[in-house]
Amino acid sequence: MATRVTILGAGPGGYVAAVRAAQLGAVVTVVEKEQVGGTCLNWGCIPSKIMKTTAEMLEQFHRAEEFGIRTEGRAMLDMAGLMARKHNVLATQIKGIESLLAHHNVNLVRGHARIDGPGKVSATGEDGRQQSWDWDRLIIATGSHPFSVPAFPFDGRQILSSNHILEIERVPESMVIVGGGVIGCEFACILSAMGARVIVVEALDRLLPLPSVDAGCSKVLEREMKKRKIKFFVNRVVEAIEQGDDGLTVTIGPSPFASDLKEKDKVPVTAMVAQALVCIGRSPNTKGIGLSTIGLETDPKGWIPVDDRLQTVVPGVFAIGDVLGPERVMLAHVASTEGMLAAENAMGSSRTMDYSAVPGAIFTMPEVACVGLTETQAKEQGIDARADAVLFRTIGKAQVLGELAGQATLVSDAGSGKVLGVHLIGPHATDLLGEGTLAVGNHLRVADIADTIHAHPTLSEIMLEVALKATGKALHG
Repeated sequence: MATRVTILGAGPGGYVAAVRAAQLGAVVTVVEKEQVGGTCLNWGCIPSKIMKTTAEMLEQFHRAEEFGIRTEGRAMLDMAGLMARKHNVLATQIKGIESLLAHHNVNLVRGHARIDGPGKVSATGEDGRQQSWDWDRLIIATGSHPFSVPAFPFDGRQILSSNHILEIERVPESMVIVGGGVIGCEFACILSAMGARVIVVEALDRLLPLPSVDAGCSKVLEREMKKRKIKFFVNRVVEAIEQGDDGLTVTIGPSPFASDLKEKDKVPVTAMVAQALVCIGRSPNTKGIGLSTIGLETDPKGWIPVDDRLQTVVPGVFAIGDVLGPERVMLAHVASTEGMLAAENAMGSSRTMDYSAVPGAIFTMPEVACVGLTETQAKEQGIDARADAVLFRTIGKAQVLGELAGQATLVSDAGSGKVLGVHLIGPHATDLLGEGTLAVGNHLRVADIADTIHAHPTLSEIMLEVALKATGKALHG
């Protein structure tokens, strides 16, 4: 009898796990209460990049004369048209995933799933009808949702989540963004390019304060955001938001995480804005799905602990994606990789998950991309590391595009030349990261990159230039 695999959630982790399990001969059922594709497709990666593409195109129109193009009048944003395009793209992607599941004979059940005990699960549809079935292996991929601050909860009108911002009908005149992480900085760039006056407030000492993001990338981004007239506060927090008929009064005070602040930075300031976007984390979708019926406990914050095979403490029950929490890596492509691995382990393999070469793609303007260790992380591990950097302005294609801001930093072992990390900020940085990920993941040396012919004129030459510099053969950098 074929193994019965049930998957809760059809996001980038869940639907990939479903396909892989089916390929391995399982009878697969996947339950989804909303649309397939999860947060990534419906409320994250894809819709936000659709908005970014429009914002970048609008900026290009405004720069048309630099490229020898005369225009009559000024290009204007059509938000209704943008949203229509977004919905069309999402509908195409959703249909594609549904067709993929059908092609692999995966049973897609619509409804809210609940575990009813060992080997039992049910789903309740919007019409209230319930269906139940048995499972031999269970993969939990229920994802997460935006974290709401009790002091200023989401109302969808003046105080928005990262979900709400994707459905706006017009660009606000002004916006305060609470949180200078990935989502906050991406939307700061998007909204500013669309004409909003933007303020970003970050509790830590730099924008994009992720350990995996090189501090040099943050420095360049902060400089470029200043050029865009995006105002930002670091080492600060939003202490209060008062709602009024004319907008919001935001009180910005010193961060409890800050040290050695100047006296002027300890004094609260206020700002008047039309709306607030709160982007300070996510919460797990683990409540109400019956985990206790199989003896599965979450940690105090609701995340599900797993081992390096992605198996929970309950035999035959796996968990992947956002429900694992920030102790892992909450990215769509990581969830998909975890999904494939969990499906294979559910079917008898014993693979372990490796997070040492996970690429990170941040769609700010300019883009940020990173993989592997920063120089700081390498030295903290006792490695004799070196970091070499080359500016994008030295690359001919960057000059052609008129996008000069940014740099590539390559972190390597000073003795062996092994590539430890690659950190990019600049034009199409996220598209250039594949080479760095290949190098880090396969323990290549800087000489392997330096000895590889890179096509000219392309932006990929930045990788050649920085590798040449790391080997003492710098040409243009």
